[in-house]
Amino acid sequence: MSSWQITGQYMETCNCAFLCPCITSNLTARPTEGDCKAAVTMHIDKGAKDGIALDGLSFVLILHSPGPMGEGNMTVGLIVDNTASDQQLEAISAIASGSAGGPMAALAPLVSTNAGVERRPIRFEVDGLNYAMSAGELVDQACEGLPSVTDPEQAIGIDNTAHPVNSRLSLAKAKRSRFHAFGIDWEDATGTRNGHFAPFAWAG
Repeated sequence: MSSWQITGQYMETCNCAFLCPCITSNLTARPTEGDCKAAVTMHIDKGAKDGIALDGLSFVLILHSPGPMGEGNMTVGLIVDNTASDQQLEAISAIASGSAGGPMAALAPLVSTNAGVERRPIRFEVDGLNYAMSAGELVDQACEGLPSVTDPEQAIGIDNTAHPVNSRLSLAKAKRSRFHAFGIDWEDATGTRNGHFAPFAWAG
């Protein structure tokens, strides 16, 4: 029986021009800017680890890959909602790092530097195909899904991906993407950069 499980909504933006080649190459392609900088936000609707409830909390992974993500040597820092208790922070840290198993465990061997943990107030908002979040002064990002012609209320998706959050991702363009955390810096508001969102269901 799983010692933890969480479900909710995820969004991310990165510095790659749309469409990010990491997804379509199974992490083997060089990012469009040569390196990858991304902010991956997870909002937990419902979940618990070892009896510790995690409902309503959010966390953000800020990552930098100096080249193709599959080659590793990544730096990753974690931002956790400042409303989390110390026990909740410990539980989320274990899930996010992969030390508690689950999807992030597959990514862990690619991480060479754990840049630390910060607490900030995290705001996560969804309005149709529009996703937005902020984490104090460290992160402010928003993306808009590409509406499908067959169903404009749904975004065009890409399936069977190697992404740890979900094998199916909605395609989106970043409306704004700003993060300055753990020595990883990126700012863009051109509307030409990559974004994704999806529901997630993790367990370990």
